[in-house]
Parts: sequence; C-alpha cells; structure tokens
Amino acid sequence: MGSVGVQIVCVALGVLSLIGVIVCCVVPRWKVSSFVGSNIVTAQSNQEGLWMECVVQSTGQQQCKSYDSLLVLPSDLQAARAMTIISCLFSCLSILILFCGADFTTCIENEDAKPKISLVAGVGMLLAGLLVIIPVSWSAHIVVRDFNNPLVATSLKRELGACIFVGWGAGVLLLLAGGLLCCFSRPNSGSSGGTAKYYSNSASAPNKNYV
Repeated sequence: MGSVGVQIVCVALGVLSLIGVIVCCVVPRWKVSSFVGSNIVTAQSNQEGLWMECVVQSTGQQQCKSYDSLLVLPSDLQAARAMTIISCLFSCLSILILFCGADFTTCIENEDAKPKISLVAGVGMLLAGLLVIIPVSWSAHIVVRDFNNPLVATSLKRELGACIFVGWGAGVLLLLAGGLLCCFSRPNSGSSGGTAKYYSNSASAPNKNYV
C-alpha cells in the first residue's frame, strides 16, 4: 500500500488539476488574435473558447457572444467540449474515490480493499489526464497549422491562448498523480485473506480418555 504522504500529494495534485481543467473548459482563451504582417490593429483582440467568442477592447471593455449552434463549430472544438467535460467528471470522481480509500481517512474500514480503491482512482486520473491533453494538443496543432499556412488570411490567423497551456499543465499533473497511485497502490498479497493456524498434534490435540 502506498504511503500516506504519496496519497496526500496525489490528492493535492488532483485538486489543482481539477481547477485547471475547469478553467480550461470555462475561460474563452483557447485562441487569441495574432498581430502579424499587415494586421497591426491592436485596438481590439478576438478570443475564442469552447463556448463563446469574445472581443476585448484596448480600454478593457469585453463583449462575448455564445456560439449559435454546435453543428457549425469545427470538429476540434466539438471534441474538446466533450472531452474536457468528461475529464472534469473523471477528475472529481477519482479524487472522491481516492479520499475515501486513502490511509489517512476512515471512510472504509477494510484495509485489504484500500489499495484496490486507490488503484481505481489512479486509473481514473490517468484517463482524465489523457482526455484533457488530447483536445488541447489537437487545437494547438490546428492553430499552428493555420498560422503557417500562406493561404489563410492574416486577419484570420490565431495564436495559442492561455487555456492551451493550462490544459497541458493540468493533464501532466493528472498523469503524474495517476502514475504515482498506480505505482504505490499495489495490493499486498500476503495480507489478503484469512490467516491459517496450524497446530501440532502434541500441543493442540485435546486429551482423550480411553477406556
């Protein structure tokens, strides 16, 4: 069974990762305007996220508009919506499972079941990390591809937003926490099951009176 310190670290990493995934899902900073070439108008900048697109003025005013329909969005944003939401659910559920099966809690009294519960939590964090790394990497690939494409107009080119980097960081922390749990939460084969007791004939056999 993993040590208490490793489990506490994994819980902390899981909570930080969950906050990062939520920020990555909610904040519209996946793609931002690119001021290159003849596009030198910096009075306003466009910011695109999973749920809305915002226009930020140089004065600090911000106007946002939600996307009209899911079907008009590109495939990367459609997949990113589903994956980030599932990643949030997996992260939250894994943290709860880990907290219930950790050594520093008494939610579960069975000591033999705690390593298995922690292992399930570790697998859930690994899946959550992959589900957040895949969409942000996909969106980053499309942004870089369009930026280097000479056929794309300069005003339509975008750069990587802050949410891309937040998503990468949250995914790496989830993978780290899940890997630690999978390594340190192995059931002990010697402690499972009942203990067999053996008695010698001379010590344990009851005295019998023969007639």
